[in-house]
Amino acid sequence: MTRIILVRHGETTWNVEGRYQGQEDTPLSQRGLQQGQLLAEGLRNLPIDLCISSPLQRSYQTCKFCADLHKLPVATDERLLEINHGTWEGVLAKDIEAQYPQEFHQWHTQPHLVQMPGGENLEDVRRRVRAAFDDYAAAYPNQTILVAAHDAVNKAIICDLLELSMEHFWQIKQDNTCINVLEYQDGIWRIVLLNSTAHMGFLFSGIEQAGL
Repeated sequence: MTRIILVRHGETTWNVEGRYQGQEDTPLSQRGLQQGQLLAEGLRNLPIDLCISSPLQRSYQTCKFCADLHKLPVATDERLLEINHGTWEGVLAKDIEAQYPQEFHQWHTQPHLVQMPGGENLEDVRRRVRAAFDDYAAAYPNQTILVAAHDAVNKAIICDLLELSMEHFWQIKQDNTCINVLEYQDGIWRIVLLNSTAHMGFLFSGIEQAGL
């Protein structure tokens, strides 16, 4: 069996501002750094064989907090990059809504039908992340892998592994530094844990972020 501990990166200032990040390489906020340290402590006593992260620093730094406690290097995989939001990147959610009202509404009601202007759609994300996860399952049998990625990436792969279409994207929540546990055996993926924030001292956050 291959086990993947899938986490989302810690908070960034753009998360707080409600600014769409996409593949912009934004750093962790002070709170995000603290969340990363709490995540590492929460995973300290779990056996982890290798660590893989999105190349973007917010995920890489989150992953490195954990990897350092296990004395492991962090590999990067570009297939784990956040969705490319195209012209929406760096823009506040409220300004996107004002400039692209129809597209913004559709993104929140029918996300599977939206092609980001100059960017990706959710099917693009699903395909590349699923390919990565299938590779991990094949290459690392009987190992536990820490994977650090992003909100849309995590939602897309969780939907896919549950055989849900991308129209169910918004039915999955991913808080900053949340922990998901996914297992693969004999051609079957299963979800063992979803959006756990217990390492931060609460069962659920109640936080709704405006941007991804």
